[in-house]
Amino acid sequence: MYIIVGLGNPTKEYAHTRHNVGFDTIDQIADKHNIAVTEKKHKAVYGRGYIQGQKVILAKPQTFMNLSGESVRSLIDYYKADEESELIVIYDDISLEPGQLRIRKKGSAGGHNGIKNIIAHLGHDTFVRIKVGVGEKPKGYDLADYVLSHFPKAEQEAMNDAFARAGEAVEVIMTDGPDEAMNRFNGKK
Repeated sequence: MYIIVGLGNPTKEYAHTRHNVGFDTIDQIADKHNIAVTEKKHKAVYGRGYIQGQKVILAKPQTFMNLSGESVRSLIDYYKADEESELIVIYDDISLEPGQLRIRKKGSAGGHNGIKNIIAHLGHDTFVRIKVGVGEKPKGYDLADYVLSHFPKAEQEAMNDAFARAGEAVEVIMTDGPDEAMNRFNGKK
């Protein structure tokens, strides 16, 4: 079983912001695979279904970004999943161009508070993650204001494409492993 977690902030005011690309990707995956993400438990809104013939949990933590690890830990414990091989976390990355993907099997939080909290709750940094580029913050902008801003129309098409490609990357991770997904998706737009 795979637990696929998209990071973001709950409530309408944060919908479709740069920080919520994890939620948007989960929504795209759910639509494609007919999985209703409506159950509430484990400090998340989640749904159960199948992708590539394998059982999956699609989850959007409702703890706000900085406490995402609470939800991830609860899901891992309840479903007895192997966090190193059966957890996939999808989130925003300001060091990548809008729409660019980067898949990693482990690594530091890189300043991302949601990932920092997940690492704290898991006790290690070895889990598959899909970073979705949202672009570097412009000079003089406050980082929090930037990641909580919406995409301009010019970037929205690239982002919609990125959500679809991140969903494809999830499928490749599940069928062929993270190394193959890294070869196919890292750095390409």
